[in-house]
Amino acid sequence: MIIIPARMASNRFEGKVLADIHGLPMVIATAKRVENISKVIIATDSKQVMDTAKKYGFEAVMTKNTHNSGTDRINEAAWKMGLKDDEIVVNVQADEPFIEPEVVKKVIDRIKKAKEKREDIIMASCYKKISPKLADDPNHVKVVVDYKNYAIYFSRSKIPYDREEHLEYLGHLGIYAFTAKSLREFCSLPSSPLENIEKLEQLRAIYYGKKIAMVEVESQSFGIDTKEDLKRALSLLK
Repeated sequence: MIIIPARMASNRFEGKVLADIHGLPMVIATAKRVENISKVIIATDSKQVMDTAKKYGFEAVMTKNTHNSGTDRINEAAWKMGLKDDEIVVNVQADEPFIEPEVVKKVIDRIKKAKEKREDIIMASCYKKISPKLADDPNHVKVVVDYKNYAIYFSRSKIPYDREEHLEYLGHLGIYAFTAKSLREFCSLPSSPLENIEKLEQLRAIYYGKKIAMVEVESQSFGIDTKEDLKRALSLLK
């Protein structure tokens, strides 16, 4: 199951989940990109988003407006739907209207592999190679991984530091796959200092020593954090 968290409040781009993407509200454009992979649910704190989802034929779940992260929001939705422990839940951010279905499938395949091998991970996610120039943008999150492709750290800063300036950075895409059980585990962890400093929810898992399995993907997509991002995305992906 794919659950798309869609809150109306946004410090950098108010109401962005309903911004126009080629004639569709952003959250709906995102939902349509992934609707052939699995059942799609929109989790929101907004009646306007609820009504928009209904208009376009998508199921939506009303959640609290006090959640600090999208993953906390989808956890409430998963709980309300009574999902079984081993059911796979994928968090696709509402601000990824250009995400390729193949990217989401690859993350789902990684969590399935972890289930089959009883691998001790809390979630799976993905990254793509990005240029040093794009890595300069704090809105494009970077990740460092170890030799087994587990995440070591995520940051808005340019990491790792490249003394010789030849590095190709790893840009994180905000797609997360859990089992319903590991989703509950993640959301039961207290909010962490690193998460609060960087404003990156996945750092909660890193802080408490949980493993995040990463997969490399090829993608032209990126999250829409600002109005400038939206203009650039529409220009690049006409």
